[in-house]
Amino acid sequence: MTILKSLAAAAAISLFAAAPLAAETMLGDLTLDHAWTRATPPNAMAGGGFVEITNNGSEDDRLVSASSPTAGRVELHEMAVKEGVMVMREKEGGILVPAGETVALKPGGLHIMFMKLKGGFKQDTKVPVTLTFEKAGDVTIDLAVEKIGAKGMDHSKMDHGEMDHSKMGHGDMKMKKAN
Repeated sequence: MTILKSLAAAAAISLFAAAPLAAETMLGDLTLDHAWTRATPPNAMAGGGFVEITNNGSEDDRLVSASSPTAGRVELHEMAVKEGVMVMREKEGGILVPAGETVALKPGGLHIMFMKLKGGFKQDTKVPVTLTFEKAGDVTIDLAVEKIGAKGMDHSKMDHGEMDHSKMGHGDMKMKKAN
C-alpha cells in the first residue's frame, strides 16, 4: 500500500508541475503564453481576451484576426486616448509582433474583443479562440477564465528562464479622466 500511495502522490505532483507548461503554445517562431480572460455575467454581450505573444524569429509577423465558437464576432482591439478620453476601437491592420519581441495583449491595451457572446464566460473554465497570423498561420488556444475583475496573473515571481522581461509592461494602463 505504501508504494501505491507514493506512486499516486508522485503522479499528482508531476501533473501539477507540468500544468504551467501546458499553457504555452508554439506556432512556428511564435510562442503564446499566459492566455486568459475574465468571467462575465451569464447575460453579458462582450468580454476581453489576453495573451503574451513572443516572436522568436528574425521576421516580423502580424496577428490579423481571431474567431471563437463562444462569440458571434471577435475583433482585435486597442485602447487609445482621443481628445483626452480613453477609447476602445478595432485595431486596423491587426497587431504587429516584431521579430525578437513580445507583445502583451492585456487589460487597458491591445486585446481580443469577444462580442455577441453565446453565454457568459464561467470562472475556472476555458474559452477557445483561433488566432490567425499573417505568416505563421492559424492556432487555437484556450483562455483560462479568471474571476470577474481579475487583472491577470502576477508573473513577477515566476521563473521565465533566460527570458528578458525588462521591457515588457505588466501593469494596467493609466486612464485620463474626462472632464
